[in-house]
Amino acid sequence: MRVLIVGYGSIGKRHANILSKNKNISDLKIFSKRKIKDFTIINKKKEIKKYNPHYVIIANETHLHFKELIYFEKNFKNISILVEKPLFNRFIDYKVKNNKVFVGYNLRFHPFIRLIKKLVLKKKIWNINVICGSYLPDWRKGRKYQKSYSAQKKSGGVLLDLSHELDYIKWIFGNFKPAYFNYRKVSNLKINSYDNLSLIAEGKNKVNIQLYLNYFFKKPMRQILIDGKDLSINADLISNTMYVYKKNNFKKYLLNNFDVNIMYKNQHKEIINNKIKDICIYKEGIET
Repeated sequence: MRVLIVGYGSIGKRHANILSKNKNISDLKIFSKRKIKDFTIINKKKEIKKYNPHYVIIANETHLHFKELIYFEKNFKNISILVEKPLFNRFIDYKVKNNKVFVGYNLRFHPFIRLIKKLVLKKKIWNINVICGSYLPDWRKGRKYQKSYSAQKKSGGVLLDLSHELDYIKWIFGNFKPAYFNYRKVSNLKINSYDNLSLIAEGKNKVNIQLYLNYFFKKPMRQILIDGKDLSINADLISNTMYVYKKNNFKKYLLNNFDVNIMYKNQHKEIINNKIKDICIYKEGIET
């Protein structure tokens, strides 16, 4: 299998390092204008046609995803395409016809997210509270955060960068209807994008959903709090601990030395083996 990765930022580099160790990959190239020592570079679109990849990962800036997807839709058929999250930088109701397209919401493959999906099945849930925040200047070491795509209005903002939370809430609990939201910039970060989102929504069976995202927590936080009939869950995706209360029983889960690359590996595995089960499909990415 020939693989092409479009873009070589932090996420493109992660995909490249993971896939270069996959035995099913016979060749891997990077489409980028950057000089890269570890992989073969393609820097012209006509070279992509000659290379004729079977599997493409679109991992460049968010506002360029749509342009790249159109290129592959027009020039290739029956290939698999993984677009890094979020799918686009704005809602675009574009229909794909020629290829299989997926979206890189890898948190669906986190052990806690998968366990929560099982635990809440057929349970009466009352309230879901999700909090995710961290300090944007700490995200990319060695690069000024003001120049990152996250800081730009056309490609950044917590709603795009932290849309994992939107995806897994919908994946676990189904569609929800926003009742109130406040999306704006409130901190002193030197950015043009929005750094703060407060969302209140109503899900299926009138479940109450509260979501809070930001760019300015000095100590990273990623928590999921769920309460329902005979069930309470407190999951922390930073410390990798989870507490589950079922009726009168209590259980603590701990992921020791959790390798985040496992999520990406399992995501790629579904596509490469053509056994699609949990990965975010294109239609779901559009909905999110």
